[in-house]
Amino acid sequence: MKCFADDFLKIGAKKVISYGNGQNGGADQMKPKRKKPDPADVIPEEDKLRYQHVKHTFEPVYDQNSELLILGTFPSVKSREQNFYYGHPQNRFWKVLARLTEEKLPETIEEKKAMLLKHHIAVWDVIAGCDIIGSSDSSIKNVVPADIPRVLKGSRITRIFANGDKAHRLYQKHCEEAVGIKAVKLPSSSPANAVFTLDRLTDAWRELIGTDKSDGI
Repeated sequence: MKCFADDFLKIGAKKVISYGNGQNGGADQMKPKRKKPDPADVIPEEDKLRYQHVKHTFEPVYDQNSELLILGTFPSVKSREQNFYYGHPQNRFWKVLARLTEEKLPETIEEKKAMLLKHHIAVWDVIAGCDIIGSSDSSIKNVVPADIPRVLKGSRITRIFANGDKAHRLYQKHCEEAVGIKAVKLPSSSPANAVFTLDRLTDAWRELIGTDKSDGI
């Protein structure tokens, strides 16, 4: 399965001459087989008004020197409003990275980008578009995966980390085969992951990601 977020698949129709013996001249044999929908992607009738199809609207953060990629699932409502990653004030993502990189906690989008690039960290999400209720990861259906190979081609990324179990499972399902790199699962920085205090979360990320003081992280 290719891991990219094309909005449309253009199929060029070709005239086909068939010498079949059937009544339709073999035309039935030329009909494309319809892929059966995944039952998990079917939206229950009672929930249809609650779902929205949402597209990812902001770009990944990376450059040619990026060495590791941290993938979230899909932007929350707060992140979509701010047009940047991890916009919910209770999400610990930026606090954890500031601790790991020994940097001052960034406040503006530009400060966040600068910290990431200084330490060769790329950030994006597994999903380019999906059906979702609000910010609920558990409600996600009909995933359109992000074009992660595009980021790898323009960088030096050799390690990929998934922020939380949902991001990890979606990466395995939709992206791993095309990307060719297994993702390491990080404990989620979401406030919903209350079992992890900030200290415990930082220690877990440090152990899984490691730190290299010559390069920052």
